[in-house]
Amino acid sequence: MIMNILAFCLMGIDKHRARTRQWRIPERVLFGAALLGGSVGAWVGMYLFHHKTRHWYFVVGMPLILAVQAAAVIYLTH
Repeated sequence: MIMNILAFCLMGIDKHRARTRQWRIPERVLFGAALLGGSVGAWVGMYLFHHKTRHWYFVVGMPLILAVQAAAVIYLTH
């Protein structure tokens, strides 16, 4: 849950920084937060803030990470 909140906030902060032309959060950090369990937060933040939705690797990557993590949770709990 904490990683989802963090990933969501990172998307919002990076979008704000993009609009104000400030130093940006590296894409590897955004993906890293998703890979460490924040895929739901990153995906929701991506669409709520309309951030990184034109980059195919985010549009494909975030749901793919989420699907792999969901499959792992299902596999490990059954």
